[in-house]
Amino acid sequence: MELFKYMETYDYEQVVVCQDKQSGLKAIIAIHDTTLGPALGGTRMWTYDSEEAAFEDALRLAKGMTYKNAAAGLNLGGGKTVIIGDPRKDKNEEMFRAFGRYIQGLNGRYITAEDVGTTVADMDLIHEETDYVTGISPAFGSSGNPSPVTAYGVYVGMKAAAKEAFGTDSLEGKTVAVQGVGNVAYNLCKHLHEEGASLIVTDINKEAVQRAVDDFGAKAVNTDEIYSVDCDIFAPCALGAVINDDTIPQIKAKVIAGAANNQLKETTHGDQIAEMGIVYAPDYVINAGGVINVADELYGYNRDRAMKRVEGIYDNIQKVIEISKRDGIPTYAAADRMAEERIERMKNSRSQFLMNPHNILTHRNR
Repeated sequence: MELFKYMETYDYEQVVVCQDKQSGLKAIIAIHDTTLGPALGGTRMWTYDSEEAAFEDALRLAKGMTYKNAAAGLNLGGGKTVIIGDPRKDKNEEMFRAFGRYIQGLNGRYITAEDVGTTVADMDLIHEETDYVTGISPAFGSSGNPSPVTAYGVYVGMKAAAKEAFGTDSLEGKTVAVQGVGNVAYNLCKHLHEEGASLIVTDINKEAVQRAVDDFGAKAVNTDEIYSVDCDIFAPCALGAVINDDTIPQIKAKVIAGAANNQLKETTHGDQIAEMGIVYAPDYVINAGGVINVADELYGYNRDRAMKRVEGIYDNIQKVIEISKRDGIPTYAAADRMAEERIERMKNSRSQFLMNPHNILTHRNR
């Protein structure tokens, strides 16, 4: 790939290639934008088909974190790391400690966390070499399991979307179809059940489905039936790209609001559901509870403070809907615009600050 051309086109700041022969470390740190603050984004370990594929994934994910962090109201930019390797057999202590030293060398420009293929234990090893890591063990002051917090954020965001669709944010009596009943979705179901919503669930894991049936009185359906069930709200909480040409004609819900990433297969599918009058809560806005939670660790973790910020996802979904109406665009595009406008405001603020000669002198002498 033409790396510099790609970086210039999408305005990336920095790509760092890391290798350690002894441990087998091959990592790519992509820093997209630090206008709002240091770049925060997880470390993914995966068996990529090629080095080019690894670079593309790192770059794509880093840009996504810029938008996610900006939309969440965090004073953080976007970055991401990919480590090339099989997380089931290629990990070792030396690898993650070597990687930690590379992060330390960036002197705070990039802060990492766990992601696909990495764990809390891996973050603890990184923490041996740097403080620029979140999602470590609670013994070190971490926030612990992020799933309940992510679920709560999805729940309050769903209520905001429901208010737009139904005129009230009460979910009592509403039927919610939940696709996937993993850790996040289970906790989401708990909130919905406690408010009096009816649940329809599906998952390839039959034990997870049965747990939801037993604990919340949910109705179970086959995985391919979840799109066409009669429901008020569809909550994708498993795979991405589930809003597509095949599924859209089946959907009866008035709201789509779930925890899954990259729910739209293509942006055109976001256009289609908007034309159908479906209120879509953009995934990276509604599922930001996890990153909001780990970001609080940077201030010395306080759960009450973190949960208060997660409650702000309700307001963020409302802002997205307001921008959608203001500009006549679908909500997925409005979410991007909300993030971009916040970044642009900060850039303009800094430019005006630095245009003042007194401020430049003061800034340089700090």
